[in-house]
Amino acid sequence: MSASHDKFQQIEIISRKDYSPDLWSIRVRVEETLVFKPGQYATLGVERGGRLIQRAYSIVSSPLENEMEFFFELVPQGELTPLLFELQVGQKIWMRRQAKGLFTLDGRSGHSKHFFLCTVTGVAPYVSIMRSLALDAENAQPASLQIVLIQAASRSWEFAYREELEKLGGKIEGFHYVPSVSRPWEDTAWGGEVGRVEDIARKYLDSFNLVPASTTAYLCGHPQMIENCKGIFGRKGFAKESVREEIYWVPSKPTEVKA
Repeated sequence: MSASHDKFQQIEIISRKDYSPDLWSIRVRVEETLVFKPGQYATLGVERGGRLIQRAYSIVSSPLENEMEFFFELVPQGELTPLLFELQVGQKIWMRRQAKGLFTLDGRSGHSKHFFLCTVTGVAPYVSIMRSLALDAENAQPASLQIVLIQAASRSWEFAYREELEKLGGKIEGFHYVPSVSRPWEDTAWGGEVGRVEDIARKYLDSFNLVPASTTAYLCGHPQMIENCKGIFGRKGFAKESVREEIYWVPSKPTEVKA
């Protein structure tokens, strides 16, 4: 199945940045502005063999930017990321004309505190949200808003947006970014937080007084991290509606072994 022009538009890659052998981002120019909310995702596609291979990716950029940005991790055995990895500046891919997703900043509960947790590429929707808060001066969030973002990666060079997020921490009152390395023995120069997201989540829940009555939690990225953290929040007394999740892939079920 090839792309239908009433559902898809072509987008052109105008810049690319590689962070490691398997992590990179692109910025694209669109023919038609995509209307989306910070935290939502777009469906990208590449045509091969007469069919369109497509997958949803969280949008990194803010709706207030003129270009769109996406952050990828190469999955060698995957169907789409190896094709995206080959693409360079000037080449075009397809994008659905409609963005989707409910993984946006909670504006209904009245909570003033927001706890963002993620693994490597799961930082994408949070970058979109934080850029939007920084750019949208007219609809500035109340001074009481508090956002704590924990991002875990195996090694520090996988924090593609670390510098930007640390700068935003100095501009946006109440925003705290905490990167954590889970394999410090492979990154001996690292001097920051150590551990997986679920290893340090309780520590920051307590240190920032992120209690269920005033906090919404968000989980994005690795499915096992999400399941582990949902257990932590459940034991802390968080209601299900106060824990939002965006799973980047569904883990395959183990093959049943028959005697």
